[in-house]
Amino acid sequence: MYDATYKVVIFGDAGTGKTTLTQRFLTNLFKSDSKMTIGVDFEVKSLEINEKKVKLQIWDFGGEERFRFLLPTYVRGANGALFMYDVTNYSSLAHIDDWLLVVKKEIRSEDQFPVIVVGGKADLIDDREISGEEGINISKSRGVDGFIECSSKTGENVEETFQALTSLMMQKSNLL
Repeated sequence: MYDATYKVVIFGDAGTGKTTLTQRFLTNLFKSDSKMTIGVDFEVKSLEINEKKVKLQIWDFGGEERFRFLLPTYVRGANGALFMYDVTNYSSLAHIDDWLLVVKKEIRSEDQFPVIVVGGKADLIDDREISGEEGINISKSRGVDGFIECSSKTGENVEETFQALTSLMMQKSNLL
């Protein structure tokens, strides 16, 4: 029996690491050869926060422009989201407004809908194009609910990313 079930959407440009983040969270394994997501993938994982058992329904969106029309349908009924960009690819963060516009069109103003900005591939230090500070500043200026950098390869902050979003969703539904 679960105390809550939350629908989470993960969105962002193609190649930012959305699928490897999801797979690392689910299996604690890093797969460097993941295939491009066609449309949307769906996964489920349970976790416990403050002795509350929570089920996450994770919707991982293909980041290619041709799949963007699907996003509004899946955002409806969602409880929170992760916007993911690649710290080694400036344009993946530059598109944040395009993505947030699609999502915010589907969220009613009275809905409590946390969004966390996630900088992926943080282990690629030598290839970095976006500093953590810049990621934080852009996130703050967009009024999102949080910012974190992670690495699906090393596992750094993967669990913490999903725990942070889950905690925000629990607070907004008065479970915490």
